[in-house]
Amino acid sequence: MPIIVLAAAFFVVALLYASVGFGGGSSYNALLALADTDYRVLPAIALVCNVIVVTGGSIRFHRAGLIPWRRVLPIVLLSAPFAWAGGLTPIKQPAFMALLAASLALAGTALLFQPNRNESGTNFGRKSHWTDGALGAGIGYLSGLVGLGGGIFLAPWLHISRWAPARQVAATASVFILVNSIAGLIGQLMKLGTTEGLAGLWAYWPLALSVLVGGQIGSYVGIKLLAPDLVRRATAILILYVAGQIVWKQFLS
Repeated sequence: MPIIVLAAAFFVVALLYASVGFGGGSSYNALLALADTDYRVLPAIALVCNVIVVTGGSIRFHRAGLIPWRRVLPIVLLSAPFAWAGGLTPIKQPAFMALLAASLALAGTALLFQPNRNESGTNFGRKSHWTDGALGAGIGYLSGLVGLGGGIFLAPWLHISRWAPARQVAATASVFILVNSIAGLIGQLMKLGTTEGLAGLWAYWPLALSVLVGGQIGSYVGIKLLAPDLVRRATAILILYVAGQIVWKQFLS
């Protein structure tokens, strides 16, 4: 696949995922695999793109006043070391793909069939920072194990538990993905070390530029134009799409 075609696909993925507070790491991995990218640098490329997209999104969400920092910090401070530990846990490829597909399918289905709710209500929020921290640690480890930012697991639970209004959930997921992606990227670079694969990262710089532009557009759309229920449904559809994509390419095709 020519790099210009791959860059265009990355632009679309970044735009769509950023509109609901995600980075797009799962779809970046799928596209890179289709392009026969060296497996040694594939996760690092996806995580770099993840960091770029959610950095811009997190900044926009912060400026819009949508990030509940006091509640987010206990989640992300515990998620990062567990995401790093999860990334270091050995796992065979068949088990890895099955775990990833099953997790996404369950999360997407639960989110898609969640009843519509009144976003103007006041009965949002969970009171325990310890519960939030434990949630971040568990999802951080799982996301590190499967090589994603983790927001795709966190967001459905936050929606279902009425942790916050939909746009604040999207903002929280964006920050969560940013922290976990950085932690995961550190682990990936440590594994690459001084191998030739590390130098191969520079050949993919157009992808970073594409997701930078796409992510900025997507995060703007998500904050200014999308209704809360539409944000939730779009999130669910993206999750289910990724799960189906994994099942088809890894187990059925």
